[in-house]
Parts: sequence; C-alpha cells; structure tokens
Amino acid sequence: MKQVVQNYKSGELAVLDVPVPGCKPGGVLVRTAYSLISTGTELMKVSEAGMSMLGKARSRPDQVAKVMQSVATNGVPATYRKVMGKLDSYTPLGYSLCGVVEQVGAGIDDVKVGDFVACAGNEHALHAELNWVPKNLYTPVPDGLAPRHAAFGTVGSIAMQGVRQGESQLGEVALVIGLGLIGQLVVQLLVASGVRVVGVDPDPVRCELAERLGAAACGDPASAAVEASVAELTGGHGVDQVYLAAGGGSNQPVELAARLCRDRGRVVDIGKCRLDLPWNAYYEKELDVRFSRSYGPGRYDPEYELEGRDYPIGYVRWTERRNLACFLDLLARGSVDVEPLVSHVADFDDAVETYQRLKDGDLKAVAVLFRYPEQEAEKAESVAPAVAVPAVNVKPSPARAANSPVRLAFVGAGNYATSMLLPHLAQRDGVKLSTVVTTTALSAANAQRKFGFDEATTDLDAVLGDKSIDAVFVVTRHSSHAELTRRALLAGKTVFVEKPLALTEDELAGVLAAVEESGNDRLQVGFNRRFAPLLQEARKRLGARTGPANLRYLVNAGRLQHGSWYLQQGTEGSRFAGEGGHFIDTASWLLEADPVSVYAVATSGNEDLQVVLRYPDGSTATISYVTTGPAGFPKETLDLVADGRALRLDDFVRAAVYDGRRKGWVSSRLPKARDKGQSAELAAFIKAVRTGGPMPVPLESLVATTAATLAVQAGLAGGAPVTLARAR
Repeated sequence: MKQVVQNYKSGELAVLDVPVPGCKPGGVLVRTAYSLISTGTELMKVSEAGMSMLGKARSRPDQVAKVMQSVATNGVPATYRKVMGKLDSYTPLGYSLCGVVEQVGAGIDDVKVGDFVACAGNEHALHAELNWVPKNLYTPVPDGLAPRHAAFGTVGSIAMQGVRQGESQLGEVALVIGLGLIGQLVVQLLVASGVRVVGVDPDPVRCELAERLGAAACGDPASAAVEASVAELTGGHGVDQVYLAAGGGSNQPVELAARLCRDRGRVVDIGKCRLDLPWNAYYEKELDVRFSRSYGPGRYDPEYELEGRDYPIGYVRWTERRNLACFLDLLARGSVDVEPLVSHVADFDDAVETYQRLKDGDLKAVAVLFRYPEQEAEKAESVAPAVAVPAVNVKPSPARAANSPVRLAFVGAGNYATSMLLPHLAQRDGVKLSTVVTTTALSAANAQRKFGFDEATTDLDAVLGDKSIDAVFVVTRHSSHAELTRRALLAGKTVFVEKPLALTEDELAGVLAAVEESGNDRLQVGFNRRFAPLLQEARKRLGARTGPANLRYLVNAGRLQHGSWYLQQGTEGSRFAGEGGHFIDTASWLLEADPVSVYAVATSGNEDLQVVLRYPDGSTATISYVTTGPAGFPKETLDLVADGRALRLDDFVRAAVYDGRRKGWVSSRLPKARDKGQSAELAAFIKAVRTGGPMPVPLESLVATTAATLAVQAGLAGGAPVTLARAR
C-alpha cells in the first residue's frame, strides 16, 4: 500500500510503498476514502523539517532538553547516534480520516466490514491507503453524512474539546483568535451553542468566511473594529471566553486576550502559540487560563487509546471517542457545515506536490483533503457499487369481469388517506368502500363514519382473505409499505401503495418475489404528479424531442414540525427516501426513460440534497430538495429544456411552454386548488381494476424509480455516482 512519509532530517516528503498493517485484536483495518491535511499542525511539522539543525533546535526546545538529559546519562557519542538515527527515519503524517472497514479484529462488535468510520490519531489515522485503528479512536459515520465531511472528525473533536474547556453558556460572548481550520470550527460550535462570537485574524478572507458561518463580527487583531464590536456586544464588560486558536511566535494573541476579556473570564489555549502571559493584565482580572488537550479525555493514555479501556460515562462524560461521535452527529444534522472550509481536494498520488504548494504559499487553504481514487473505484464496485434494478418476471394475471363494482379496502386512515385519497373515492361511481383497517379501533371508526366504509376493523388477515375485495390501498407508515404490499399481492389483490414502495433493496426484492410467486403484477405506487392535468397539458404542448434534455426540479420541502414521525429515520427511512420518488418519477415520465445513474450530495446535513439523474440518451435531471427555504416560496418549480424549447411549471398553479421566438403556450388561469394529479391517478387505477386492463404505470417503471430513490442514500454514503444495474 502507499503512505505519505517525511524524513525529518532532510525534509524529504514521499509517497512510499509500505506493507499493509495487520488487523490486530481490539481494532479494525480501515481502507481510507478521504484524509484531511491539518493546515496548522502538519504544515508546522513540514516547515520544521526543512529547517537547519539549529532552526530545528530553536523550534523544539522541549526536544533539546531531552537531548541534553540523554547526553548527561549516555554521553555525547551515544546520544548523537540515537538522535541522528531518529532524525534520519521516515515518520508518518496525518491524523484525521474517513474510510471503509475492511477487516474486523477480535473483540470488535460495533462495526462490520463495509461500514464507514471516522478515525483519529497521529499513529492510526495516517495519510495511507490502509490503517489499523483501535476501538476508542474510531466511530461509525451516521447515515447520509458524506465521507469527505466525516474526514473532519478529528479536527472537529479538537475544536469541540476546546469549547468544552471554555464552559460556554447560552447568551455569552466569545472571542476566537485565529480563524484557521480549528478556529473556524470553534466559531461554528460556539454559534450552535447559543454564543455570540467575535473573530480575529489578519486574513480578511478568513474573517469573511467566519462571518458567513455565524460570527457576529471579525477583523484584524490590530483593528479598532474588533474592540468596538466586543464593547458593543458585551456592554463594555469584555468577552466571557477567549479561544486561542492561533499559531506562531507572536505574543500578541495572549495580550489581546487579556485586553478584551472580562473580569474573571476564561482564556482557553487550543493552538500552539507563544504564551508569555503579561502578569499584571492576567492578575488584575484574575483570568482563568486553561489548556485544551487535543481530542479530549483519553488522549495520550495508552490504556484508553490502545487497549480500548473506556472511561465510565458517569465520571468522564466526553472522551475522545464521544467527542468524535458528537461532532459527526452535529455534521449529519447540519448544525456544523465543513463544506465551506474545503479549499482544495487533491488526489492522494499528488500528496507531495500538494504539501509543497501549501508550504510555498502557492495553495492558500483552510482545509485540504486527500481523495483516494482507487478506493473510490473499489467502493463503487464492492461497498456500494450499484443499486440493483430487479427484473420483473410475472405471468399474465386474469382480467376481472367488466362493469362490476370495485370493492376497496384501506389499510391505514391517516392524514394523507383522509385528505387526499378518500375524498376522491367516496362519491365515485362504481366504487364501494368495503373495509378500513387500522391499528387503533377509534381511527377505523372515524374513517368508517366519515367516508361510509361498510366495515371497520383491526384484523388485516380477515381483509386479505376476503375474496370480495378487489383492491387494497396501503396508506400506512413507510416502514410497513413493502411488507403489507407483499402480503396483499400474495393474497391476489390489486394494490395501491403510497410512496415509497420500499426503503431497502431487500424490501424491493421481497415485493418482486411476491409478484413472481403469485403471478400478480397488479401494483400501483402513489406517484401522482405525472397525472396532474396542468403538467400533462404542458408536456403535450412541448411535443416530441429528438435530442437530450436538461431538467431542473426545485422542491422547497420546508421544515417538519417537531415530533413528526418523518423524523424517525432509524425506522421510517430518510425524508427523501419517503417522498423523493415523487420527483424522480415525474422527471423520468417527462424524459420518457428510466435513469441509469444517480449522484447525490448533501448540502445541509442529510436533509438538503442535490440529486443528479443521468438517462440513457444523455439527458440529465437535477432535483434540488431543500428544507431551509422560506415558507412563502413555491413548493415545486420545474424547468425542462430540449431542442430549443422549454417547459416551465410553477407549483402546479401555472405552466408555460417556450419555443425559439416566443411563449408558445401559457396557462395563467388560477385553479381553485393545486391539482397534483391525485384524482386523475385514482380514476386511472379504478379503471384498471374494473376492466383488468394495464396498470396506469408499468411495474418496471415503479421498480426503476424505487431503485433510483434508494441509490440516493447509497450515493450520499459513498460520495460517488451510483450505477443503476439492471438485471438481465
């Protein structure tokens, strides 16, 4: 395997071929996906290695003291040989990465092969293709968090430990001196904690970045604007805490800290800067000076780091590993955003050139990532190579007798069923609402009273065994859709299941196994937008196309209310998994094909997504799914451009088609309500049930849309495009 190393004597940097580390008990072997360059700590090491021997001695007086002690004990010749031998050896670089577990050592039961983990440690999370990492120095990556973001876990833990040492409280004001990588993360963590932040850095670009990420004000340390901002925010009292995240040999940071800190405030040293404390200034304010030791409790303790002996949570709440897990959780929930900090992503093979550019100042960066391209290729072939689009194999099902009333059963009677489906069915000719099944007796009784069901029950088996029932509507929580659909198909029922059809590939395969076993392919998923009259008319007006198209679909989904079961991702899947099929189906219907690949990236935690679908003819569809938009903005806007023409849909209220010279057709008539196609979809479904004719949407299309929706989650986890592999 390859690893980045440095010779501290000569300053040489190299990417060496070295043996693969063994997978020892108590840890895991991790194949790196992304590793992060610490532009502070690592560049300091690289710079020191390029110094003369005198320069090295001046920069590390602690090591000089050890050498002098060795001289006194062992003599000059022995000490010289020892020091030169150590200097003239390759040493590793790196301490923060994300990768895939390739092998699990004895005694490890919290992760398995194929899981993504974030890893820490300057002996275990190195810039190398493979690393052995002990248990307390890795943590699983939350679902949906991109590996390139999880690679920030270690530096995030360093920043978090510093903030914990400051003991910040809601409403306080803090000063962050030094807005490099650690300083930027400290700013975000403090803002997330309800603390107002003033930042200090001589680089105006970094100051502007910190303000974009939440700082109240930032400026040059010599600027009067910084002191003015502190005075305004604190009423002239001074900040509650100062975080020293700067490096270098200047004593200016500790002097500035004393000047701007309030009486009995706290000064926390996170970086490695000069600390000649001005005695009078610190004494008169009785300032509390604290040090933050790296990632947190457990650091430098071999029993914790190497032997895996955890500290009891009742005595040590936040250890290294707990800090690491906490920071990843904040990333996954969008409370901290590291993407704006990524200045450059370099291929791992270009590591030496990247370090040199950083050292020479040609590459000015806050954070730089190494990308391991071979790993990404292997990931795309082994860990999450593709999402399968299963083949549909089924014998033709017999047609029903024409013109007989269609008897329906509803499994579930929640808000969507009672507001969007049942009102369209209750008064429809040729439809008989036979039975409603719910898990609670009262909800079934309410639905029976309101919509006129013949019977209300909690006994699903009785409904599936009732031969008089023609079709079953599955309108329950997402986690039950696939199993209820499978059971209804096996019972010979025509099935209408609200989206999603399935939350996993195994669930999708189970539904299709039921189709093949029963010969019953009478299935419709509630993808209603393709049936919307306005969109159907717009597509007709646009006409046939000959070349590839570009489609953009913006979904302003909005925030969910606290307590919504949509937030129960552990059991109900992600929010996009639940409703993303709507938008993928609409795009595929407009483009008249099923997608062949999916690329997804999270722009705010794992809720705001950009999803790019590629189609066989070269067409692409981009779905921007956002939860952070304003409430008054339209929920859905769509544009499709092809062959010099364009279609625009504005929230199912108005639509327009443009040709090369003018608007060819515009619908400006405002309907009484947005018609997203539910009524037309149900009419088509009832017709298919009554006549035995084809289902409104081919089963192959429903399967392809479901597979593409599942591929979004796989793409977020893998950080690379996911191929939709169709079974032959």
